[in-house]
Amino acid sequence: MKISKFVICVDNGEYPASLERWKIYPMVGERDAEGLILIVDESGEDYLYPKELFIPIQLPSIARERIQKEYKQEGYE
Repeated sequence: MKISKFVICVDNGEYPASLERWKIYPMVGERDAEGLILIVDESGEDYLYPKELFIPIQLPSIARERIQKEYKQEGYE
């Protein structure tokens, strides 16, 4: 799967074991009609979460490249 953008978690209330508040996560998909986004969470797997738990962010290119390099080793582009 391809990383489409990065988001920061602003609410992990219902998912404390899977998400860390204020942590940056890669987004690998979206289901707009359902209000869900596909995130690679703390388990290292991608799962659907409500969109309102996250805010999209722009990373500097150097940070984006380094994070993408790490996730590429796990099978994400």
